[in-house]
Amino acid sequence: MRGEPRLESVDAGYEAKAVTLLAIGFGMVGLDRFIINPLFPVMREELGLNYQDLGLISAVLALGWGVASVFSGRLADRWGRKRVLVPAIVAFSLLVGLSGLAAGLASLLLIRGLMGLAEGAFVPASIVATIEASKPSRVGLNVGLQQMTAPLVGSFLGPLIAVGLLKVLPSWHWVFVVVAIPGLVVALLLVLVLREPRHRAPKPSGPPTRNSWHDVLGIRAVWVNTLSMCCFLTCLMVLAAFMPSYLTDQLKLGLDTMSIVLASLGAGGCLGMIVAPAISDIVGRKTVMLAALVIATIALSFVPTRGPNPVELSVLLFIAVFMVTGALAINVGPMTHDALPQHLVTTGTGMVVGIGEIFGGAFAPTLAGFLAQHLGISIVPWIAIVASAVGLLVVAFAAQEPDSRTNFEEEGAVT
Repeated sequence: MRGEPRLESVDAGYEAKAVTLLAIGFGMVGLDRFIINPLFPVMREELGLNYQDLGLISAVLALGWGVASVFSGRLADRWGRKRVLVPAIVAFSLLVGLSGLAAGLASLLLIRGLMGLAEGAFVPASIVATIEASKPSRVGLNVGLQQMTAPLVGSFLGPLIAVGLLKVLPSWHWVFVVVAIPGLVVALLLVLVLREPRHRAPKPSGPPTRNSWHDVLGIRAVWVNTLSMCCFLTCLMVLAAFMPSYLTDQLKLGLDTMSIVLASLGAGGCLGMIVAPAISDIVGRKTVMLAALVIATIALSFVPTRGPNPVELSVLLFIAVFMVTGALAINVGPMTHDALPQHLVTTGTGMVVGIGEIFGGAFAPTLAGFLAQHLGISIVPWIAIVASAVGLLVVAFAAQEPDSRTNFEEEGAVT
């Protein structure tokens, strides 16, 4: 039930180990997902791809991510987080390695679609496992730390890793193989470290809760947070997928300069996911989200007017992504968690992540790729501006501050 305080007696040693591993795991999700974007200008020449193809490649992964998030959340509520997390990270690590064997668009779509299913299964269970391992007063901070590793490793370090590996490896094919290795190591460590909370002991048999889907869909916050998630992910995924091509093709920046600008984008994302949720632990979730989205929309509105000045672009993208990712982390973490009864928390989180990914991560890049191919790559910043502005309106007029920012059942303590 909602409204019961969680015990403060959390094992601090376990909390540190669990949150660290779950954060590294989410970092591998970000790296494996976004490493293809800085590699795309090189891959495009060899495989004969275009902007619309890039949109499809991003979309098929996000579609698999979204579908898996919706259904895996329910499985994690029924069977336990660990039984979902470990197979998921093994699967997407192997699949990113297989991406290096792709010979064209069809094989890329197949491999990346399967990889999206595995990554989508990891995400909602990892968020809830992080919350369950955390002391209540550190929930926002820990969720932010866990979530920030995706932009840190995927968007900030990813372009630097990609360009750096291209200089020492025979081809882009080998880059995918190398980045697959860390995820397999994390999977082994999760097997050894991660615990299930007492009320979440794995239940491999028995019928599922009959009304769980109906119950989740009846919660207003799930609908509002899902709509917000669609906006946030549209902004972030379109920038992540097309900003490399925007910088190299529209602004004529070189690969090295492009990677530096993209790194600033990733740096903003990872810091935003720490700072904004941590502040929201103190002053409230909605207040922080509103302020962040106002600033993000203003910063993005300046991007189309900037020329090929990497410093100006880096600052603007840093600010914008800092704010949007901070709002996203609050939305998918404590805003959603605190609105749900404990036995449905991963199911509800999975729905917010999943439907948000299907629209913001799959449909939006597909549409953006079509528009970029037919109207020009210069359309990309405008799509991000509109998405951020609509997200601001949704939060302002529909979102509600949770009744309690430490909304856990007493029996949820990790053993």
